[in-house]
Amino acid sequence: MPLLGKAAMLLSFDVVEDAIPEHDDWHTHEHLPERLSIPGFVRGTRWVSLDGKPRYFVLYEVDQLATLQSEAYLERLNNPSPWTSKMMPNYRGMTRGLCSVSGSFGVGMSQIGLLIRFKPEAGMESSLRAWLINDILPQLPSRRGLGSAHLFEGTLTPHMTKEQRIRGPDASVDWALFVMGYDEDTLARLRHGDLSRTQIEEHGSAPASDAMYRMHYILTDQDVSA
Repeated sequence: MPLLGKAAMLLSFDVVEDAIPEHDDWHTHEHLPERLSIPGFVRGTRWVSLDGKPRYFVLYEVDQLATLQSEAYLERLNNPSPWTSKMMPNYRGMTRGLCSVSGSFGVGMSQIGLLIRFKPEAGMESSLRAWLINDILPQLPSRRGLGSAHLFEGTLTPHMTKEQRIRGPDASVDWALFVMGYDEDTLARLRHGDLSRTQIEEHGSAPASDAMYRMHYILTDQDVSA
């Protein structure tokens, strides 16, 4: 299993265009190292859109869901650095999900990812989960061009913090799929085939949204401690 924890935080957002260069500098050299120094945060990856919106997708892998409600994490959110306070107003359309990892298949990390967000219809959660975990996701990593596939389910409601007050309210994440691979065409075919919006909706989901991303930066807790 390529994911390093039992839970994850998923963030999707845009940034004011003029602020993008400084955002990427801040996110690389201050924000990700700060987050990965919090106990229980094990890896963070930043992705930039190839096709679809929003521009950014950030995935934090954490030991367990409790990490995302820990005193250490909330302390950081309620005491943003001066640079963080400067950058927060440049965020647009932040979606933040505190998620359990329901299924994770494959090994390694790949440079291209397909992110699909959706919301199960009431009463369809079990059958939709079974279809994905039993019939679809396990066989994806063996396909040429792919490496891993993951199902996330939004579980916790984030606390309101000073960071969020600066940038504005966050939207939530219901369920999400993230499939990583090394061949963009293979992921595109998957996007319009086995994991198309039509397929997901026919198996019990409200309308889905999807976007293709390329990895922009990666950092682990071991990098920070070193």
